Amino acid sequence: MNARGVGRFAVFICFALSAGTQLPAQSPGYHVVKTLPVGGEGFWDYLTADGPGGRLYVSRGSHVMVIDMASMKVVGDIPNTNGVHGIAIATEFNRGFTSDGGDTTATIFDLKTLQTISKVQVTGAGPDAILYDPFTKRAFTMNHSGGSATAIDAATGKVVGTASIGGILETGQSDNAGTIYVNVESKSEIAAFDARTMAVKARWPLTGCEGPSGLAIDREHERLFASCGESHTMDVMDYHTGRIVATLPICVGTDAAGFDPGLQLAFASCGDGSITAVHEDSPDKFTVVQTITTERGARTMAVDETTHKLYTVTAQFGPQPAAVPGENRRRRPPMIPGSFHVLVVDRQD
Repeated sequence: MNARGVGRFAVFICFALSAGTQLPAQSPGYHVVKTLPVGGEGFWDYLTADGPGGRLYVSRGSHVMVIDMASMKVVGDIPNTNGVHGIAIATEFNRGFTSDGGDTTATIFDLKTLQTISKVQVTGAGPDAILYDPFTKRAFTMNHSGGSATAIDAATGKVVGTASIGGILETGQSDNAGTIYVNVESKSEIAAFDARTMAVKARWPLTGCEGPSGLAIDREHERLFASCGESHTMDVMDYHTGRIVATLPICVGTDAAGFDPGLQLAFASCGDGSITAVHEDSPDKFTVVQTITTERGARTMAVDETTHKLYTVTAQFGPQPAAVPGENRRRRPPMIPGSFHVLVVDRQD
């Protein structure tokens, strides 16, 4: 291109940007960069990346594996978390919290020593997802089959309230300003409740979504990202009005969503062996920019906002069990002993 052409091109770019025209979003170039065999027993659900603490917490049914993200070595284990689903971190209190669906409790543990501090009986059946809200200094369990959320004071470890929501609950998120949002899977809606009073403030339908499980949040632009397993879509919602901003196609078998504010990327992880990456071009425009190949069964995920890495887990499986007459649910194939592993997903150098 000659000097005159360069000048014209620069003028065009300046005009396009001043006019608000969005340049096409590019693929972030994510791929699996490391596979860490960790073995151990138990199926899994949520995993949590504590970027400031440098640790990855992985639920394993009856215990939680703790992995150092710098060395990618297992550095500890939190035992006796019966039916554990999720892990929440409250750094300011040096405490972690797990949601233990098997015995309707939450385990509170010391972040430094990983020793159990106490077990708390929650107020609804099947505690599933769990989150920490820095605004109220409370941990909240989303009680899957109980249709409620339980608030636990992070400092005292005492139950301080219950939000009665109804339906089957999945993942929750906090806006860090006094409101908690949760997927109601059975109704394909998002419920919002007050983090202090526990009163339900709003119920909004997910019009492009069926069976929401994963939920992520962009607090700066006031958006929620609900990944939906039955419709294979992601609904983007304005969390002040309940307006659906966009509905996007995603991978099959999603069970988690995440958001990286530094890169303005939302993610949905799926059991089909892929992660869908969605770029936030603007608060009202979203583009699918990459389908990241992982492995079959890697349906949950954690996003480390510090390093922009993604973590997911899976295992090798045996043959699919035969269907049982009169039983509607599909049985899981057995996990091959010792095959559990962590996948580290990072951008192309």
